[in-house]
Amino acid sequence: MRTQLQAVGLRIQTLRSNQQMAEAMRGATRAMASMNRGLNLPAIQRIMNEFEKESATMDMKEEMMSDAVDDVMEDDAEDEAEEGDKILQQVLDEIGVTLGQQLADAPSGIASAAPLANKQQAVAIGEGGPSLLAPGGPSTGGGLSAEDELQARLDNLRK
Repeated sequence: MRTQLQAVGLRIQTLRSNQQMAEAMRGATRAMASMNRGLNLPAIQRIMNEFEKESATMDMKEEMMSDAVDDVMEDDAEDEAEEGDKILQQVLDEIGVTLGQQLADAPSGIASAAPLANKQQAVAIGEGGPSLLAPGGPSTGGGLSAEDELQARLDNLRK
């Protein structure tokens, strides 16, 4: 008997829960109906179509402006290059040189380093030594290291 009473109590509780759920669903249905009445679907579609048209127009204008700016920048770069060439030609004309002549006289290959190695220059030596080295190599004093020779050349240039 006691278990039967518990079963009846649980069934009543389930029915109450179902009734509360139905009332909540009725409230949600009323809210959704109210929202549907408030929403004007044709107006929203019209607004979305206008937005799409304006967005496409803006994209076209942006592309046109970008192309115009690019064209102006390219023209400026070409003008600057032409102006630079004119100035260079004027300077070369003033000193009596033609660019074609200079390019024809320019060496076309790399010279070997062997002829340069055989040439020796006179170099000043620091304090206490002879003033110049003989072209054949170091004078009667001891030989100089490469670093000493470079230092002597630098000191000679500073004088």
